[in-house]
Amino acid sequence: QVQLVESGGGLVQPGGSLRLSCVASGISLSLYDAIWYRQAPGKQRELVAAIPRIGLTNYADSVKGRFTISRDNAQNTIYLQMNDLRPEDTAVYYCNTIRGPRNYWGEGTLVTVSS
Repeated sequence: QVQLVESGGGLVQPGGSLRLSCVASGISLSLYDAIWYRQAPGKQRELVAAIPRIGLTNYADSVKGRFTISRDNAQNTIYLQMNDLRPEDTAVYYCNTIRGPRNYWGEGTLVTVSS
């Protein structure tokens, strides 16, 4: 059974930093693309950052230069380092990967950016 478990969210002041983690079980993330999405209240879910199995990472324009996606294959974990956080980054952040016809999601971790 595939599980993705996000952690690392919380309340942070504008300009602060957080690092999100997504730990996988039942699947080797090193073999697949992995993506961080987020969903703000009243808005649609949007792609934040993606790390392909092979190739370059890519980012939403709104987070370029502030967020960094990475993977640790030994820990079967995907990270999202978020710096210079802004109130508009407030959202639930979800980890995602796709294996064949199946699309796997975690439960999400809430990030709140507020003073």
